[in-house]
Amino acid sequence: SYSTGYGEDLVKAAFNLNGGIIETIAHYAAARKINPNVSFILDIGGQDMKAIFVENGVLNRMEINEACSSGCGSFIEAFARSLNYPVETFAREACLAENPCDLGTRCTVFMNSKVKQVLREGVSVGDIAAGLSYSVVKNCLYKVLKLKKTEELGKEIVVQGGTMRNDAIVRALELLTETEVSRSNLPELMGAYGCALYAQSAVEKKKHTEIVSLNNLLQTAGYTTRQIPCHGCENRCLVHKYSFANKNVYYSGNKCEKVFSNQGAYLTKGRNLSVEKYGLLFNRKGKTENSHLTIGIPRSLNIYEDYPFWHKLFDECGIKTTLSTTSTFYNYEMGVHSVMSDNICFPAKLMHSHIYDLIQKKVDRIFIPYVIFEKKEGEESTNSYNCPIVSGYSEVIKSAVNPAIPIDSPVITFQNTQLLAKQCLEYLQPFGIEKRRIKQAVKEAIIAQKNYEREIRELNRQVYAESKNESKLTILLAGRPYHTDPLIQHKLSDMISSMGVTVVTEDMVRGEDVGNTAKTFLVSQWAYINRIFHAAQWVAKQGNEVHFIQMTSFGCGPDAFLIDEIKSILSRHGKSLTLLKIDDMNNIGSIKLRVRSVVESLKFNHNISQKSNPFLTTRKFTVEDKKRTILAPYFTDYVSPLVSPIFKLAGYNVEVLPESNNDSAECGLMYANNEICYPATLIVGDLIKALKSGKYDISQTAVIITQTGGQCRASNYIALIKKGIVEAGYPEVPVLSLAIGDSMMNEQPGFTINWMKIIPITLGAVLFSDCIAKFYHASVVREKNKGEAKKLRRYYLDEAGKLILANNSKALYQLIETAAKHFNEIIIPEDNLPKVGLVGEIYLKFNCFANKDVAEWLIDKKIEVMPPLLTGFFTQAFVNRKENIRTHIEKAGISDLAYDLFYKLVQRKINKVNRLAASFRYFTPLTNIFKEAEHGKEIITLSAQFGEGWLLPAEIVSFAKEGTNNVISLQPFGCIANHIVSKGIEKKIKTLYPQMNLLSLDYDSGVSEVNIINRLLLLTNSLK
Repeated sequence: SYSTGYGEDLVKAAFNLNGGIIETIAHYAAARKINPNVSFILDIGGQDMKAIFVENGVLNRMEINEACSSGCGSFIEAFARSLNYPVETFAREACLAENPCDLGTRCTVFMNSKVKQVLREGVSVGDIAAGLSYSVVKNCLYKVLKLKKTEELGKEIVVQGGTMRNDAIVRALELLTETEVSRSNLPELMGAYGCALYAQSAVEKKKHTEIVSLNNLLQTAGYTTRQIPCHGCENRCLVHKYSFANKNVYYSGNKCEKVFSNQGAYLTKGRNLSVEKYGLLFNRKGKTENSHLTIGIPRSLNIYEDYPFWHKLFDECGIKTTLSTTSTFYNYEMGVHSVMSDNICFPAKLMHSHIYDLIQKKVDRIFIPYVIFEKKEGEESTNSYNCPIVSGYSEVIKSAVNPAIPIDSPVITFQNTQLLAKQCLEYLQPFGIEKRRIKQAVKEAIIAQKNYEREIRELNRQVYAESKNESKLTILLAGRPYHTDPLIQHKLSDMISSMGVTVVTEDMVRGEDVGNTAKTFLVSQWAYINRIFHAAQWVAKQGNEVHFIQMTSFGCGPDAFLIDEIKSILSRHGKSLTLLKIDDMNNIGSIKLRVRSVVESLKFNHNISQKSNPFLTTRKFTVEDKKRTILAPYFTDYVSPLVSPIFKLAGYNVEVLPESNNDSAECGLMYANNEICYPATLIVGDLIKALKSGKYDISQTAVIITQTGGQCRASNYIALIKKGIVEAGYPEVPVLSLAIGDSMMNEQPGFTINWMKIIPITLGAVLFSDCIAKFYHASVVREKNKGEAKKLRRYYLDEAGKLILANNSKALYQLIETAAKHFNEIIIPEDNLPKVGLVGEIYLKFNCFANKDVAEWLIDKKIEVMPPLLTGFFTQAFVNRKENIRTHIEKAGISDLAYDLFYKLVQRKINKVNRLAASFRYFTPLTNIFKEAEHGKEIITLSAQFGEGWLLPAEIVSFAKEGTNNVISLQPFGCIANHIVSKGIEKKIKTLYPQMNLLSLDYDSGVSEVNIINRLLLLTNSLK
């Protein structure tokens, strides 16, 4: 007799069964009985989903999604109930539908808005039910499994789970995969059926021959319970002990099995280096006991990377340091009220509790360094940025928590020790510490950090060698440094090691080049990501005794790129990625199921032979390719019409694609990671949709994308595009990077631009487009005859294109004055219109399709829109350069003289444009970027240079000072930069400018138009 499922251990103990079988293996056994050649198993229950890929009779990939039920049976049941239909009738109506609705794949909360919207449009219940069936299947295929092609499933598909009683869902799967699937008459019992088959097999093999009747089992099920407080760690779990009549014991309520364990099968634990790393990192003794100054250091984010340095630095300077208490869920709940962004990652949310803990400890100051650069992970890495949240979360803490204790956030780079020493000097000298002592302390701190890094690296290698010699299974459990926190990782490493597996960490490859970075699409810009990727490359080259599990936090932006690349590198070497998504949800049972499934399947696959496949990327753009048609994605109504003329002047035939549409979003979801930001989804979709259209000769086509560098995800858009184009079947199409300088390392020998030739006319084009945007938005709400403003906008952009082709900058500037007078002629003066300013992520605030035409919606309500402008986005580079020199992030050089001269030239042109455009009655001048920076400094550090950076809050402050007290911030859902520079500092803005009414709108491909409009109405109904 055997048990399976979430209650496997409980049932086994209660009835004294012979054994248990992991649920996923049970489902496979049942599927194989139905179809011996099964290639893919999809089990969708009421609350979770399991997908199992089978190759040559072996389970080579498993995905379990228990994080939400948007693709499960309860999702359909809830909607059926809300429409007053039994589930069976709802499913039957779906099967008879003629025009299924496209409802997207978002969660139930957002889907409700879409369903209400289509109901108002008169859509039938059957079409809604069918649309929901498609949503369940699409959620599985494209969001959870991230399929590019349904062929990946094979042709022998078996479906299981109670949800598969719904014929509409089964049929939707068949239509989307173009495959006839296999299903039993009792799909909800397949796990139990597989368990029974396994038990039968055990009897046949005479492993267990005792047969016990059900009645006998039930008679022995008596039990008593008592509660036991566990003191094994900081969690202080209240454990329930179940004592059964058969002398068996079962424990529940324990978050780990360190003290109270139900594990009988695994008697010998594996070595757990994640736990040892935590001790090695924080167990440090200092010589400073009594000091006039105590600095509190929170156990969070980049402190998990650099703590040995900071501990030694302060100790050598005679400053006492106090660490915050080890993370606990209780403390987390006490601090979560001050979190500003609901969809930010758990490690960031957790920092709030550590700040409150340090406040309670009554430290003198709290230290949260603003670390922009870590040390480079090997020489081949492009850069070593921290992600915006790791770098800049101190700004959120200052705004959201605002403790009475000073928060110190010196700007830091670990890339250059000379600059690091200067930064430490500037920070520590005001405390009265001698310069010579600080310099020596920095040297000692660097040595301490190096010693820690060497020790943890060598420990990993030693433990792996021992594990290999003993023929043990080793799992490299990879994550960011802060995933070492036992609360953040939910003690995953303990779970794995308790199953007899050796756990090593990504520190195995710390500081080294492991593989060829040319064999990846990834732009290696982030330090932590680079290390994880190198670790995956190392695992890929090892034998079957080593496997890779990655921890990722929900909402982690950079991981949207990393995960796909790691999957690729491992699959090319015959291995698979196991991804464990973790957040503040404390669902230990489901995590344990996933981990055990992984370990069991790895042991099951232990002797599979590995095959290495070549890396395939897009071709280089050579000199011979110069005549190709280069496709560029549509950006904005004001700049996009001017792009082709500028490139034609530079010697290239660039064609700007039409504006995005719903097909772009669908195509983008198919070929880009579904958790990437919305602009990337649309851009990838636009480019691949164009290549698939048949309009272009693929052998004579290339595509282009801008790259700005820096900490934002946008620098890696090129990686998404290349990967998507290859997977769509067009590796012969070159992908070009438009970037000043060669820091992005995209090999394109045939693409060279004479910047000296085109910068003057390009500057003129940007300034011209901003003026037309200002003219249009001020005129369209005052126009005498509807449509005149649009006609004028189109006319002057066409005229500008002709002047750009002629490289006639002088005439282009004069055209601004002509346009100003012309727009004056079409308006009826009206000075008291309500105004709304638009700020946000650059693509979203400019692209009408992406933001669902929010500007036109406001215009229809007779509201004057203060439009987003491009000039500030480019000119902020002048401020950033000076700020980076001031904070010792960069070194000053002779080139700064040229930089200053160029700024003066640009500012003269801006002043000229302001004079020429002043004849338009409602023109407001383009601002000086250094004046704008002063506004930004009121809210946030000027070192916040990711995404729109400090410019976004600066624009909000400028609006407030000009009397525009209603602002909409447009953001992609989960934008890591805007977690800091928009949502993160909202409290501080409202404290300094209480009259400011700030609305944040999040967008992705599944956002409901009704939801957006409802949020907008809340703003416009309160306009003052």
